[in-house]
Amino acid sequence: MNKTSVVLASRPSGDPTAGNFRLETRPVPALEDGQIMVRVIYLSLDPYMRPRMTELKSYTPPFALDAPLTGGAIGEVIESKSDKFAKGDIAMGMFGWETISIVDARGVRKLDAKAAPLTYHLGVLGMPGYTAYWGMLHIGRPKPGETVFVSAATGAVGSLAGQLAKLKGARVAGCAGSDAKCSFAVKELGYDACFNHNARHDYDQALAELCPNGIDVDFENVGGPIFHAVFRKMNDFGRIAMCGAIAEYNDERPQPGPDKMFSIIQRRLKIEGFIVSDHMRDMGEFMRDVPAWIAQGKIHYRETVVQGLEHAPQAFMGLLKGENFGKLIVQVGEAPK
Repeated sequence: MNKTSVVLASRPSGDPTAGNFRLETRPVPALEDGQIMVRVIYLSLDPYMRPRMTELKSYTPPFALDAPLTGGAIGEVIESKSDKFAKGDIAMGMFGWETISIVDARGVRKLDAKAAPLTYHLGVLGMPGYTAYWGMLHIGRPKPGETVFVSAATGAVGSLAGQLAKLKGARVAGCAGSDAKCSFAVKELGYDACFNHNARHDYDQALAELCPNGIDVDFENVGGPIFHAVFRKMNDFGRIAMCGAIAEYNDERPQPGPDKMFSIIQRRLKIEGFIVSDHMRDMGEFMRDVPAWIAQGKIHYRETVVQGLEHAPQAFMGLLKGENFGKLIVQVGEAPK
């Protein structure tokens, strides 16, 4: 039996290119005790994967050269040497960018295929959703009447973050990469205002119009000049939840921080960077609340599904430029019926 994989052929300098990836076909190795063999169905593409393509020290180890990239994925167990899984089970874990993946069963979770659409577990009910939930409700803590700003307002994380702030009674503004995305943010997600950051580069003026009373909570996905403008609009006792900086991931040299950092003291700001994997002990409350809000029609969700493993590199490069709409997923294999 053979498998097809997307491997990291070289480390990018600046924007990733097609030459940084390579498609390979290799024999599937034999299972060892405690492992499962999974036919990959859905593969999640996420911005945090870009720093892993470098050798920089981070909270996750870098991808190895000439080996398959890895990410959150869902698949069907086709062989098992673990008491936890049987053939035919649906499993979610960190699998390779490949058609068949072999992993240690200890790091894999069994899914009920009938509980929710499988792709939801990679998005609104998965890591991106929990990132939005933890960052907004535990760090941002929006109050009725406050102003919340969400960069990447319609992305996999930002779309839920903004809706959670609305559920808490806040006024919510954001930015996105097209007029269509901004329209979706306002008409479908319930944002009060949104500006197209690819059409407007006068960020200070845009924020003055969208957030005339300043900003109390910033849910930061983007970094760079947009974050610097938001920083200048923060109110006293404002909270900034830092979960991403996609505008900076391709930079070969670090960007400078916002001007007048003394503002953190003057305005008594709270700035907290977080990695959601540090907070898995509290995921029960997320799984209690968000599925219920989806069922009640209080949470709306959108995803982009790209067909075919061979298109994963191009889809990932597009993700870093904001070409996707909502959560980005690659369908590698046929979904169970």
